[in-house]
Amino acid sequence: MRPLFIVLFGLFSASSASLGTDPLPKAKNVTWISHNFKTILTWAPKPIHHTYTVEFSRVGRDRRTNVHCIQSVETECDLTKDLRDFRASYTADILSELSPQKHGSDLVEPPFSTSKKFCPYNDTLIGKPEFSIKLMENKTVVLYIQDQLTALYSDHKQLTIRDVFNTDLKYKILYRKAGSTGTREVVVDGDVVVMAELDEGESYCFTVAAFLPKRKGTKRLGRWSLYKCSPAEGSSSISEYRLELVGSVLLGVLTLVLILIIVIIACCKRVNKENQMKHSEDISQV
Repeated sequence: MRPLFIVLFGLFSASSASLGTDPLPKAKNVTWISHNFKTILTWAPKPIHHTYTVEFSRVGRDRRTNVHCIQSVETECDLTKDLRDFRASYTADILSELSPQKHGSDLVEPPFSTSKKFCPYNDTLIGKPEFSIKLMENKTVVLYIQDQLTALYSDHKQLTIRDVFNTDLKYKILYRKAGSTGTREVVVDGDVVVMAELDEGESYCFTVAAFLPKRKGTKRLGRWSLYKCSPAEGSSSISEYRLELVGSVLLGVLTLVLILIIVIIACCKRVNKENQMKHSEDISQV
């Protein structure tokens, strides 16, 4: 059906050109943005005299629409709830359309741009995991990794990445002795990890990322967590403070001090000016 529409649209475009009507712009930079299965399709440019409609489908299936993305003036469409089979591959078309008031015919196929294929299971970015460190009585260090929540639900239950990936999900851990630059790496299956072969009584720093070895390229690794350090003997567990955080606090303090100094100087100048004016009045009266 679409080829016939394209022919009709070609005839319409030719007639529009002869009448001096500018053709509708196609969507550009069509991109899938997906984080923990929260999936949004984005594109450009912002519409001026037209709207956009998004049609999507599993590869080889009929196209469907999202009711929130029909003749829209936005340049994004949240398709999270529409991509229910997260192992399937999807494509989407972004159609550029005149509003019904400007063009009432539905027989003309509007210009459109097609996205790349997207598979939630293989392509969504996995975020930074949270984890805690516990020093056992026998001085063994244990990491407790929290499986992140996704935007997916099943039977009214929000799914974790473990629910989705099952045994495909692993965790990669980088660790080093506190104060050292040399790092070691270990890949684990579970979310409770006993760290062996550590020097007893020493503090070690850890960072964790979800690891999906069946994926390809850079998509195999999620985002790295912040570093956390185990306690040295006789101390408590600490987190490494990021330089930008410390810098922000210092900048805030310096800003407050500077404002206070400016206020004090302004007040002093005002008092001095009032004293000078009073002194001048006293002299003139004499």
